[in-house]
Amino acid sequence: MSAEGLRVLITAGAAGIGRAFASTFAAAGATVFICDNDTVALEGFRNAYPAVGTAVADVSVPAQVDTMFAAAVTFLGGLDVLVNNAGIAGPTAPVEDIEIADWDRTIAVDLNGMFYCTRRAVPLLKQAGGGSIINLSSIAGRLGFPLRTPYSAAKWGVVGFTKSLAIELGP
Repeated sequence: MSAEGLRVLITAGAAGIGRAFASTFAAAGATVFICDNDTVALEGFRNAYPAVGTAVADVSVPAQVDTMFAAAVTFLGGLDVLVNNAGIAGPTAPVEDIEIADWDRTIAVDLNGMFYCTRRAVPLLKQAGGGSIINLSSIAGRLGFPLRTPYSAAKWGVVGFTKSLAIELGP
């Protein structure tokens, strides 16, 4: 399958699922830009895929998302595909033992970061005449998991966010 000519931005693209997305899109001919907050993984990715654009960014920080998008648009010349991959597992604990800071961090990365990136991507996708947004969730976003309340809540939020986007932006 060819992705020739597509301009793709992938969050948390230096390792794991994000790296698989990035390497697959690049091998299929897309122009790819990734961000990650793991500088060691990002450097390793740069060494393996020197043609891919990169930036250090924490998607839970709106100013960093803005800076990353500016770099991505400069590198890509526009946008056709956004892959919202960034996420953290958060704490594993009974709900009464979860620290507020841990709850906030999980929601900030897993849900708010997706919103921050999407709100920046949509005008670019509209300018390109359309495109795709791929939001990664989890079975936790459909079933819930014991002792994983922040993660499950964030992933349920991702499912609702994605469904709402499909209705709002889809054909």
